[in-house]
This record gives sequence, C-alpha cells and structure tokens, in this order.
Amino acid sequence: MHSKIPLSSRLRSSIILGVLSGNLCAAGGESAPHLDGSLLSIFWVVPFAGILLSIALFPLIAPRFWHRNYGKISFLWASGLLLGMVFSKQIGLQIAVYELLHVGLLEYIPFILLLLALFTVSGGIYLSGTLLGTPVVNTGIILIGTALASWMGTTGAAILLIRPLMRANKKRSYKVHTIVFFIFLVANIGGSLTPLGDPPLFLGFLEGVDFFWTTKAMFLPMLFMAGTLLVIYYGLDSFYYAKEPVPLKKDPEESEKLKISGGINFLLLAGILGSVILSGFWDPHFEFTVGGVHMKLQNMVRDILLLTITVVSLKITPQTIREANEFTWEPIREVAKLFAGIFTTIIPAIAILKAGENGSLAFLIQTLSNENGPVNMMYFWLTGILSSFLDNAPTYLVFFNSTGQSASELMTTFHNTLMAISAGAVFMGANTYIGNAPNFMVKSIAESGGIRMPSFFGYFFRYAVVFLFPLYIIWSVIFL
Repeated sequence: MHSKIPLSSRLRSSIILGVLSGNLCAAGGESAPHLDGSLLSIFWVVPFAGILLSIALFPLIAPRFWHRNYGKISFLWASGLLLGMVFSKQIGLQIAVYELLHVGLLEYIPFILLLLALFTVSGGIYLSGTLLGTPVVNTGIILIGTALASWMGTTGAAILLIRPLMRANKKRSYKVHTIVFFIFLVANIGGSLTPLGDPPLFLGFLEGVDFFWTTKAMFLPMLFMAGTLLVIYYGLDSFYYAKEPVPLKKDPEESEKLKISGGINFLLLAGILGSVILSGFWDPHFEFTVGGVHMKLQNMVRDILLLTITVVSLKITPQTIREANEFTWEPIREVAKLFAGIFTTIIPAIAILKAGENGSLAFLIQTLSNENGPVNMMYFWLTGILSSFLDNAPTYLVFFNSTGQSASELMTTFHNTLMAISAGAVFMGANTYIGNAPNFMVKSIAESGGIRMPSFFGYFFRYAVVFLFPLYIIWSVIFL
C-alpha cells in the first residue's frame, strides 16, 4: 500500500529540480536512479577520506580553529562532493538528489534521532552521593557502566557515571588509568550487545540486522573482553592504591547517601528501547515513497516516538538536574554536523564497495576474501584499525557493504563475518580518543576536573597497545 505525504518546501524544491532533469520521483525502488559504483574512480572517495582525516587531525593540530569551524569544514567536504556528482556526466542531478535523500531519510535522520534521545534522556539522570575510590568501588562503577552501555548507549552510560567516578577518586593521586579503563569499557566495549549501545550497531540494525542477533552473537565476545579487562583493571588499581601516600578515609562532614535524581528518565530509556525493538518486529506492510526512496511506516513511528521521548524528557526533568550534570547541547550538535558530512561523503565509497571486484576498490575486496569465502580475521582487523583512527560508525558501514551480502545472509551463513565487523568496530573504537564519540567527551570532562590525561599518542601507545591489542589477538584466535 502506498500513500502520499506532504513535503517541506526545501525537499519539494529538490525533487522538482530532479523531475526537470529526469524522472526522479519513481514509484518503486527498481526504477529509482541508483549510483553505479563500477563507473566511479577511486578519486570519488577523497571527500570521505578528507572529512575523516579532518576529524582526526584538526582537534590535535588546531583545536580552537576546529571547535569554531567544524560545521563549516563538514559542509565544505559534503557540498564539494555533491557539486561534483551533479556536474559529473556519469552521475548527474537526479542521481545525486536521490542518493542524498536515500542516505538522509533512511540512515542519517534515524541515526541522529536515536543519539539525540539517548543523550537527552541520560543527561536527565543524576547520581549523587559520597563514594570512596577504592579498587572495589572503582571496579564496581566501571562494571555497572559496562552493563548499562548496551541499553542506554555508550554516550548515555558515560555521561551518567563519569562524574561520580571522578568524585569518588578526587583524593586519589593515581587516577588516569581509571579514566582510561572507563573509556575502554563504558564508552566502547560495553556497548556491544544491542543497536542502542554503539552507533555502528544501530547502522547495522538500519541495514536489516535483527535487534537481538547482536545480543546473542556478541555476548560471549563481549564477556571475554570486558571480564578480562575488569580483572586487569582491578589488579592495576590495587597496585596504585597501595602506593597512595595517604590512606583514603571518608570525611563524615562530607558524607552523603547515594541518590539518583531524575529516575523517571529510566522509564523513558525503556521507551527508547521499546521504540527501536518495535520497528524491528512490527511490520504493518504500509509503505510510501519520497523521491523514489521507500519509507516504511514502522520506521517513521519509531523516529516520531524517539523525538517525542526527547521532548518529554526535556519537559519533565528539572533544570537543576541537567545543570548538575553540566549538560550542554554541544556534543550532539557536533555529532549532527560532522555526521551529516560523513553520511553524504560516504555515498560513493559505499557504491564502489557494492560493485565488488568491478569497482576501483577491488584490491581491498580481494584481501577480504579468498577461494574459501570471507577472511574473517581480515574483516576484524581492518574494520578495527580504521575504526581506531577514523570513526567506527562509517567504518562499520563500509565493511558491512563490502561483503556484498544481505543482512539475512550475514546473520546466518556469514555469521562470523558480521561478528568480526561488529567486534572490530566496537572494540577497537577504544584504541584512540577519536575512535568513538564518547571517548573525547570523557577525556574533556576528566581534564576539566583537573585530571591530566595522556596525549593522543600517549593514550594509544601506553594504554591501548599495552592492554587492548594482546586481547584482540587472543580474541580473534578464540572466536574467529
């Protein structure tokens, strides 16, 4: 069943332009003007590489310039690509508009709405009270955050627990390692079990991966990584705790009972979970098209529910709670602007990868498979290494599409391939401050609290290489 929906004036104008140059508003996906990746040269990937390198390098070499202009830089890369597509003889206006609508309506908008809902709702929960930063307490906080991350998102769990963890350790002399392991586990590995946990997995969900496939497939891999790291952290923190010059003691005058404010937002988190699960299980068989792009009713309902939950959280949560959490819109604003550029510039890269050995990235495709099928070890390490230095969400999407398989095939016949891609993106997002969005946020919060965090390369070589990479090797041998 199909139904027409009203369009905004800007969207209507874009589609009218497309109609003037061809039949953009196709009635079905078969007649929509898809981009043929086999016709594209490797140079079409330059804007995608450019925006990711900008994200990686500008915060390090020109942080003030980046903070003021990241939206403009994202726009320049995206608009440069779109102009090139419009004026290309191989592509043209109607294909460019269709591809932009396709990635915007089916991937970018749902992606941002989920992050917005998780960010807003988790920012309305405040944990107060006096905790003493002993190895047991610190390990307990990180364990709780790891368990929560898959259900309230790595960003949400990190926002909820990073400041209580810092308050618990304010009298500790050695605390950098605690923040680093918090990034490893709460901001990354803990988000392995559901599409809510980490953005790459939600992109997989949008591509057709079942919600609970991730939970079942990633449970043992996540348990191995998280359990081993928690044991290592407890031993390391016990070592540093024994070196503290003054034993930690609770000050009776500063003692305060543990208390959670804004608890109503936990119900809203359940609403977010229900909204996403609903879109995966409910199929009313009602579709419509916008500019040739198929839109399903269940996905529209999900997005409306997520937006509604966001508004409700803002209305019912006292402002004092958000102030106590030092809540600002800047992190989600930055993610929205940067990922608008990423989702746009990734269009040619995805098309080339879908072309397989007929595309200009055939050399990469060939390393990922042999006569026996996919080389899962290569999928894990390539996805992971690129996730470390670029961003794990688009990296996941690139390798997901490079398989050339449907989501249903990846969940069954090529189960280990999809697990390798998922684990590489989520686990190795912890390797650097820029591998996953919450990493840099946690670093900034820690530094604002007076904790001197290691540099970009100090974090990578002193912590990720030492503690994570040996586990990656063991994990890949055991599970792949």
